Amino acid sequence: MKGLLLVDVQNDYFPAGRMELQGMVPASERASRLLQEFRRRGFPLFHVQHLSTRPGATFFLPGTPGSEIHESVRPAAGELLVQKHFPNSFRQTPLESHLQSVGLKELVICGAMSHMCIDATTRAAFDFGFGCTVIEDACATRDLQFKGEKIPAAAVHASFMSALASTYATILSADAFLAS
Repeated sequence: MKGLLLVDVQNDYFPAGRMELQGMVPASERASRLLQEFRRRGFPLFHVQHLSTRPGATFFLPGTPGSEIHESVRPAAGELLVQKHFPNSFRQTPLESHLQSVGLKELVICGAMSHMCIDATTRAAFDFGFGCTVIEDACATRDLQFKGEKIPAAAVHASFMSALASTYATILSADAFLAS
């Protein structure tokens, strides 16, 4: 059995949020389809919410509407919500013990940002011995800068999905995963 891990699908990443990501709306629609399928099958699912507590943080501030889980994937009654303060969803959280308590060996991961929390969480899950599948089109990211050069979000996303695919995860589209 596989468990679904929805990472940081929060209001600040959507239009009018404090850190809007490119492609977040369609990514969240695909994440919602995955969530509905996991709910329908009664499979385990876990919501992860990032709350920024570091000095100078500008988004995901505790108690703000932007830090709330987006309505497209909002947890239902009884669904586990893990709060974190670092990109890695396992760092200083009970996530691993929750996954172990239901006997999961395989995780399906989606959310945001591809280059940060999805990457860190997937690598940590792999290091903890979980098989990982990342649903690449249910993830989103943003443009980055390096040495004065703009790196477009699509290139950032493709680079990180490619790196994860080399060792850490199977990379699939939502349609391909749902068809399997």
